[in-house]
Amino acid sequence: MLPPGKLPPEALERLFTKLGASDPRVLLGPGKGIDFGAVDFGEKALVASTDPITGAVEDIGFYAVHVNANDVAVAGARPKWFLITILLPEGSDERLPERIMDEIDREAKKLGVAIIGGHTEVTPGLDRPIVIGTMLGEVEREKLVRPDGAKPGDAIVMTKWAGLEGTSIIAREKREELIGVFGKDLVERAASLIDYISVVPEAILAADFGVNAMHDPTEGGIANGLYEMADSAGLGFRVFPDKIPIRDETKAICRYYSLNPLALVGSGSLLIAVSRDRAKALVEILLSRGINAAIIGEFLAEEKRVAVVNGEERPFQRPETDELWRIFDE
Repeated sequence: MLPPGKLPPEALERLFTKLGASDPRVLLGPGKGIDFGAVDFGEKALVASTDPITGAVEDIGFYAVHVNANDVAVAGARPKWFLITILLPEGSDERLPERIMDEIDREAKKLGVAIIGGHTEVTPGLDRPIVIGTMLGEVEREKLVRPDGAKPGDAIVMTKWAGLEGTSIIAREKREELIGVFGKDLVERAASLIDYISVVPEAILAADFGVNAMHDPTEGGIANGLYEMADSAGLGFRVFPDKIPIRDETKAICRYYSLNPLALVGSGSLLIAVSRDRAKALVEILLSRGINAAIIGEFLAEEKRVAVVNGEERPFQRPETDELWRIFDE
């Protein structure tokens, strides 16, 4: 039986054999660790990505816009057009779709994104709304940043902090329980981490700087994001867990629920593969723009995936599922 969340990589790989018609204009199609597609439109490439929001109820429209925009921005493209599908549980009040669309409208305007279509329905069998977005953007074809472009020896730069999206969702969904444990201030800070969820500014900055690959870790957090990046490039990696930035709010909530913050849904952070000799310069630029950043590891020619703990290499395990599902499975 499949666990909640993304399909396991081996199951996805089997499905990739059924890819529809061949088209020479497709610059990038589906593959392991690849979250967007790209199509040749002459001097520019059209970049497209789709993602559902399934683990949140509060601010679900906000998440739908930014999670999908992030997947386009990691190609170095500016998000421009959005299609949205809203699936509502039976018995939903009419105010629910209005609230979701208000959130989508507000956040799309912030990014300069036009809503160009979609679908809304009440769907039997759901216990919470599901919002599925498709974001389109464009970039000069020669400046497209491929997700499989990491090279052996590249430094891994990470922006912001691990588990941002998951921390915010848990703080909002379990607000009263957590206030009773940690007090209102910490819970409000944790809930407000939603404000960091967009990686569009740093992705465009990194693309202009010149990097080899970018990836925004969503389900499975930083841990799964590293695997997805390495999978797409056919590489291994060495990571230093003590260098991975984690906010105190995330640490506290993860300790309370016995969660691994590195495997908690991580939208808001960006993983970047950049030449080792340019990594420090990139980090300095990010920091100068008020974006937290750190070098957390390197990609390897050999396909081992390890963490360095107390000076020793240890296997770095891929999460079977996102830690967030453990909260909603209770």
